[in-house]
Amino acid sequence: MESKTQMYLINDIKLVTKNFEIMKTKKTKSLMKLSLIFGVLLVILLSLSFKSSNKKNRVKSGFGIVKGKIIDESDNKPISGANVFLFNNSGLYTSQKTKGDGSFIFENIPANKYTFKAEKQGFTNYTQHNLIIEENKTISVNVSLKVVEKFELDIVEDVNTDIVSDEVEHISSTEVVDYESLKVPQTISKKRFKSKGISAMSMGNRNYCRQEQNFVPHNTEAYDKINENIFKDVVNNPLSTFSIDVDRASYSNVRRFLNGNQMPYKDAVRIEEMVNYFNYNYPKPKNGDPFSVNMEIGKCPWNENHQMALIGLQGENLKSESIPSGNMVFLLDVSGSMKSANKLPLLKKAFKILVNNLRPDDRVAIVVYAGAAGCVLESTSGQNKEKIISALDKLSAGGSTAGGAGIKLAYKIAKENFIKNGNNRVILATDGDFNVGASSDGEMVRLIEEKRKDGIYLSILGFGMGNYKDSKMEKLSNAGNGNYAYIDNIREAKKIFGEELWGTLYTIAKDVKIQIEFNPAKIKAYRLIGYENRILNKEDFNDDKKDAGDIGCGHTVTAIYEIILNDSEEIVSDVDPLEYQFIKPVRSSNLLTLKLRYKKPNQNTSNLITQKIRDEDVQKERSSENFVWAAAVAEFGMILRDSEHKANSSYQQVIALAKQACEDDENGHKKEFIKLVETAELLSKN
Repeated sequence: MESKTQMYLINDIKLVTKNFEIMKTKKTKSLMKLSLIFGVLLVILLSLSFKSSNKKNRVKSGFGIVKGKIIDESDNKPISGANVFLFNNSGLYTSQKTKGDGSFIFENIPANKYTFKAEKQGFTNYTQHNLIIEENKTISVNVSLKVVEKFELDIVEDVNTDIVSDEVEHISSTEVVDYESLKVPQTISKKRFKSKGISAMSMGNRNYCRQEQNFVPHNTEAYDKINENIFKDVVNNPLSTFSIDVDRASYSNVRRFLNGNQMPYKDAVRIEEMVNYFNYNYPKPKNGDPFSVNMEIGKCPWNENHQMALIGLQGENLKSESIPSGNMVFLLDVSGSMKSANKLPLLKKAFKILVNNLRPDDRVAIVVYAGAAGCVLESTSGQNKEKIISALDKLSAGGSTAGGAGIKLAYKIAKENFIKNGNNRVILATDGDFNVGASSDGEMVRLIEEKRKDGIYLSILGFGMGNYKDSKMEKLSNAGNGNYAYIDNIREAKKIFGEELWGTLYTIAKDVKIQIEFNPAKIKAYRLIGYENRILNKEDFNDDKKDAGDIGCGHTVTAIYEIILNDSEEIVSDVDPLEYQFIKPVRSSNLLTLKLRYKKPNQNTSNLITQKIRDEDVQKERSSENFVWAAAVAEFGMILRDSEHKANSSYQQVIALAKQACEDDENGHKKEFIKLVETAELLSKN
């Protein structure tokens, strides 16, 4: 096709030249001018034809084209700078921005099924699933986007302004505010607004709005249902196996609810994370193990007929100079849902604390994601703190949330800058509201599980409220050899990136699993308090391929069992006796045997630790401060969850226990806990 067009073009040019020579010899100037003009026009037309023909043949075999326009539905004007995306089964395939006339074109797209998305800040998003691109064909996709309704608010009354959120404080009397950014604000005291027939009042975690359109924003926070552990009879269930958990997100999230004068959702209360929020004074490790293992049994405070068993692990607390160089990638959510003051602005302040604690041999790259993912800072030395902080300062929120694409890019950059025997980690900070690309929990978990094989760890930091996706972030942290925390204020950021920096960022032991065998001659039944989503099959304990929790430098891990001794008349099991087996207990003075498996960060084979608790180990007198404090926090968690096993629990008993164990409180976290219990008691009465 190309050679024929060229041949015709050459012949036509020759003809024009010949005519020109004839006109010249006849000295007919007027005809010569006309012929010349005609010839030039003919050449131009043929040239355009040639280009058009070429364009038709730019599409490769097996590929197609998608083109179209994005316009404003209200006035049919083109929208320039809109983001358009094509996703396939693997996630984001390609993206671009619309031109000044609102047009876009994707060329040479492999024939397949795609999802098409269009978005522009200030407009509603558009999604078209099952867009089929066929070989050598062009598909037109023309989209009209609706303008997101905005509201001009005037503060007309201010009542009881003792507690006012940043969400309201920064609004001027005439500022135009995107209503989405005000969705479900936390801790807003009674604050009235008026404009164009709108009357709104925000209280606690619910937002009530009355207007002609009856538009009512809603809370989209997501928490997985917790099926509380029950008592297991030892005869039929002698083994209890679980993965340790160093996550602390639940406690600070519960604190956020209570400080906002609202009781937390039951499923937001994970008791093990509340207990593990606090540090305990366990003995330092010895015998070459990266942590010590400690056990204690005493009276159960909320049920005098039961005993409580405490298991405490104390991680080795290495000095900063002993910790390997860090290769970190900050993966930051800058989507539209992160606009609020307690999200991206707080996130930037938190990460500045971390940056200021970096050493010269640590390196940081920054990846952001909204409608698409991108690297805004290549891997940079911790010595160049100004450059890293400058990159953070430039971030702003807008667009949808392509979390899957961001995670892929972050791991790619972490792998490219991998430090052998170093501290390689991706730190994801988000509200968890992934809504484009690989967004289902299953997809994201499989993606993280695949990436952890590269020896790169994951830390997840949650921010915000109203659309907070706790369930998704906990799943990701569990899958990614990582830890998960929630930052509700700048003090929590200081705790995580200041007081506990290397515990957050450096792992000293991975895949830590605990298995306890209870002696049926001594113990009738037991119940593990918390750790519901960390329960393992008994066969998993010796399986080194089974993933489990990790311990950071200096971290403590605490687990609690409620125990019914064998001399109790309490009936626990409702299971019929076995017909083909006869179980005969072995005579032993041991109450239980604890086995623990762990791997060092650079190993794939686990190490085994075994300890036993005997009759004489039961505390007959005063229990330790560690024991009493853990019991107080666990009891508070059971009250908040309205646990069927809370027995004689009460707020006053929790406060009394906490005050007994409050001597070692250098950073004031225990005093803060007592205030939270008092707040919960007041809220529960009203």
